[in-house]
Amino acid sequence: MIYKQFRGKRLSMLGFGCMRLPVKNGVYADIDEQAAAEMIELAMKNGVNYYDTAWGYHDGNSETVMGRILSKYPRESFYLASKFPGYDLANLDKVEEIFEKQLKKCGVEYFDFYLFHNVCELNIDGYLDEKHGIFDYLIAQKRKGRIKHLGFSAHGDIDVLTRFLDKYGDHMEFGQLQINYLDWEFQNAKQKAELLSSRGIPVWVMEPLRGGRLAKLDPEHETQLKKLRPKEGIPAWAFRFLQSLPQVSVILSGMSDLAQVTDNLNTFKDDKPLTDVEMRALLHIADEMTGKTKLPCTACKYCTSHCPQQLDIPELIKLYNEHRFTGGGFIAPMALSAYAEEKKPSACIGCKSCEKVCPQGIKISEMMTDFTTRLKEN
Repeated sequence: MIYKQFRGKRLSMLGFGCMRLPVKNGVYADIDEQAAAEMIELAMKNGVNYYDTAWGYHDGNSETVMGRILSKYPRESFYLASKFPGYDLANLDKVEEIFEKQLKKCGVEYFDFYLFHNVCELNIDGYLDEKHGIFDYLIAQKRKGRIKHLGFSAHGDIDVLTRFLDKYGDHMEFGQLQINYLDWEFQNAKQKAELLSSRGIPVWVMEPLRGGRLAKLDPEHETQLKKLRPKEGIPAWAFRFLQSLPQVSVILSGMSDLAQVTDNLNTFKDDKPLTDVEMRALLHIADEMTGKTKLPCTACKYCTSHCPQQLDIPELIKLYNEHRFTGGGFIAPMALSAYAEEKKPSACIGCKSCEKVCPQGIKISEMMTDFTTRLKEN
């Protein structure tokens, strides 16, 4: 197992994400506890010591099940992470109530790691608003030793992340970001990671396989990678990419069966970062994957100066590209939830003034109509 040093702790670089535990009969809330316990046992025996759960995982059951499973092991043998669920604005005034329940659900007296969950466009104002008392309460728990290390996870864009760090960055010991070779450029993951590094904040990684999207590639792409590393599995390439980033300490993988645990353990036996040639090849594949559906906006902003609705067209195109490539998902709707109605794609009047000045010839009005339709279907 590869380990990383963090403030006197020796963390397994492979972290066990507890959002995709095995379930019964396809019911997300009904965790197969016996199967999950077998997976945890295998992970523990092979050196995994970081376990990441959250209030909302498996419809609220992940914390409870993980608490029972981990109770069989000495408390000092694992590090447990959970999060304050500010992604739901109804929770913003419930930090004490929720935190106390989380400790009971997990059956522990403290969390080794605790996070502001999913800092994004939807909740940034709430997280920064001192009237909710979230930061003050969590800092108080840290002083009491009930939180050993305080951090955050974020799906928001760089501006949201900057706002959060400007206020709380001096107190954040780690930051959890969606990073994988597909999103390195596509979702500004590189820029976000660099922002954390510039502030001396170690990076934790979530969605290394982008929800399984990078576990299997098109045949031509798999062939390209097999020529470079014949014995390397396709999922392992995503992890090797992350092992190549010096700012990354923990990589969370949401494992759902014993085979996935075994494969990941084999990958994390040795640190095998990518060569420059391999890195270029992998990022080229990422460009080809996103390029099939991506509108070629360069954010020149000629369009915005000609839009009578004053829409942020480049930003909307970026969200459209994400939503279209993913086939839905939560990121675009989450970001747009912070937009006023008159600034959403549905506000486009189809005048095509923007299209007349677009150097890329993007049919922006058609994009806005399609985006509006896709959001209604989401």
